[in-house]
Amino acid sequence: MSFGVPEGYDERVRPRPLGGRIRTRTAAVAACVVLGVGLIGGAVTGSWLTGEDGADSAVSAFVTAGELWHSVPVDQLFPPTVQGQGAGPGGADRTWTRIAVAPDSGCANAFDPLLSDVLAPVGCQRLLRATYTDATQSYVTTVGILFTKADISTMTALSTRFKNENLANRTDLMPRPYAAKGTLAAGFGDKQRASWTVSVLTDAPVVVYAVSGWADGRRVDVPEPADEAVTSGGTTAPAQAGLGNEAQGLADRVERSLRKTVDSPSGTSETSDTSQTSEKKTS
Repeated sequence: MSFGVPEGYDERVRPRPLGGRIRTRTAAVAACVVLGVGLIGGAVTGSWLTGEDGADSAVSAFVTAGELWHSVPVDQLFPPTVQGQGAGPGGADRTWTRIAVAPDSGCANAFDPLLSDVLAPVGCQRLLRATYTDATQSYVTTVGILFTKADISTMTALSTRFKNENLANRTDLMPRPYAAKGTLAAGFGDKQRASWTVSVLTDAPVVVYAVSGWADGRRVDVPEPADEAVTSGGTTAPAQAGLGNEAQGLADRVERSLRKTVDSPSGTSETSDTSQTSEKKTS
């Protein structure tokens, strides 16, 4: 038994075989598939050849961030006034005023020996520091930006170690304050450290930290890491005074400003949390 070629109808409703039309459509579909695969393959090949992918952008931003210490005004990295909306205990607003900027330097004697050992794998390209006081001049807080010599993988390894070993909360790894003579922070030494925070960035060769204490130079017997001191219901002296908020709030805003500087096409930061910038640059 055999079957005839199926029939269709033309525009005049006359019977005609469908075989030719089926073969024509099949050929057209096949051609489209081949063309589509060719275009996709070409696009992928072009991407490989030009290196246009997310990895290259990340590396470019990483390198740019590492050069900010000598190309960005110090008043942009450490604004004379920083507004911290909701940064205080219970979501209260904070205003910090810069009272001193340390000369940019290396890391010799800038950290306790044990913290220096922990940071050694990433190296020290430059260290920038500034000390602030709150609106009531009751507290002082030093914020630091450590520009390292490390690549992305080394910064990631250090960040992972900080998280896995809870290094940011160890009292023997507190960063040191910058006690500037003739300011409210003149008596802000190692024994006056009350709360602190350390952030190891993985998208920039940078470590941002902050350490806070009382402006009257009182000694602190039991310091507390900022992420614990800001917990609601804290009963320690640093927690009740809001010193964890001082350290964490300033560090967060300095880090945020740094990231915006890297992301900005013009290389300048635009943030509502900072103001009163000038053209003074780090040497």
